Amino acid sequence: MREFNAGYNFFEGMSADQIMAAQSPTAGWETESRAFRPAGSADLPPRWADFKDPMDALGARFRQRMDEARREAANPGLSREEHDAMQLLGLAADADRAALRRRYSELVRKYHPDRNGGDRSFETRLGAVVEAYQLLRKSKAFA
Repeated sequence: MREFNAGYNFFEGMSADQIMAAQSPTAGWETESRAFRPAGSADLPPRWADFKDPMDALGARFRQRMDEARREAANPGLSREEHDAMQLLGLAADADRAALRRRYSELVRKYHPDRNGGDRSFETRLGAVVEAYQLLRKSKAFA
């Protein structure tokens, strides 16, 4: 086996341009494949097909993580779930109890079926808003 590996040359018969293309850090990314996503996950990674440069996808993921870290650093008294609830409600890190109540009222009015002509398509979103508000209103940060 060692003799075979020692004599094996992957690039044998290739031109210089073909060798350069094969050694490119993005080789193989040109083909589009279907996206694999965990079912029901709220934290979805970016789809590779959405990016021309695969490193941009990694950068987008990194920027997303950095934004989360900044939010957590701005208000370290909140748990991960509370930070996620703040993001879902669209609240700033320095929001107080009055801002929380005001934003909750806005979103309930926006997503309630009575305000949408009986349309129940926003029912899941309304449930998430109510759940986030219930979590945050009991939080020590909003006491």
